[in-house]
Amino acid sequence: MYNYQKIYSSGELNNRVRIFNEKLANCSLCPRNCGINRINGIKGFCNSDNKILIANYCDHHGEEPAISGSNGSGTIFFANCNLKCIYCQNYQISQNKDLSGFKNWTPVELANCMIELQNKKVHNINFVSPSHYIAQIVESVYLACEKGLNLPLVYNSNGYDNPESIKLLDNIMAIYLPDIKYASDMYSRKYSAAKDYVINARKSIIEMYKQAGDLVLDENGIAQKGLIIRLLVLPNEISETIDTLYWIKANLSVNVTISLMSQYFPSNKADKVPLLMRGIKYNEYKKVEDTLIDLGFVNGWLQGMEAPDYYRPDFDLDNHPFEKR
Repeated sequence: MYNYQKIYSSGELNNRVRIFNEKLANCSLCPRNCGINRINGIKGFCNSDNKILIANYCDHHGEEPAISGSNGSGTIFFANCNLKCIYCQNYQISQNKDLSGFKNWTPVELANCMIELQNKKVHNINFVSPSHYIAQIVESVYLACEKGLNLPLVYNSNGYDNPESIKLLDNIMAIYLPDIKYASDMYSRKYSAAKDYVINARKSIIEMYKQAGDLVLDENGIAQKGLIIRLLVLPNEISETIDTLYWIKANLSVNVTISLMSQYFPSNKADKVPLLMRGIKYNEYKKVEDTLIDLGFVNGWLQGMEAPDYYRPDFDLDNHPFEKR
């Protein structure tokens, strides 16, 4: 039995639904703290109101091995975002002003989607870009419990989360899979339109680690609970990933599972930005990799300099965004 099932039975999950809906009515779900009433259909920075916009859902086999496993991760891609990264590889769904192609889902429909994915024998339910839909997701989890949901839940975020919202996810999410995009707000402001990314990401990830701890795998190597931090190396050391590694060691542990990624490519508007208009170089990635090893991190995955095409989704495809025509 997963913790969300326990707090469903005790009534606490229903209480969380109530609290999150109160936050949605004066929106403070993410660090933007727009303060608008999304329940009444008003949209904030993330361009989202009370409706759940889902761009795609599928059995995704391209996540970290402990997440995808052999059967895939039951991945739900939410539309819109609380960041505006000029290099976002999911820009088709995160920054698309024309929402006519996205279906509006109710919490009941999202709950049914979770059960549909579970019936495909996926290893988990994986919420991608969930930060601006936390209230609706938690309500949907409550409804899915009534329908027999029995899988680990993955909170797969860009890291720009409200630490207070993350606290309210305690005993709901089993696995946290956040990015740490930057070690400097100078870069987060310039390239993601977030002047306070670093402090919110770091506080949120400390809370995630407090809740989930180190990664726990089952006998088949599939994640059951824990924290995995994704670090995407950006060109010209914009991500300052080495500084982030030192922070993780000092504030969390070298036991934390790290997914070190080299797959950056100049997507969205990045091909017009001199510091971001190329992929990373071997020596840029190798410098970070060497530091990770020297600092004593032993858990996780090194992507290396393999060709990144496989990791580039195309949400214009009819079905699976990772199945190229």
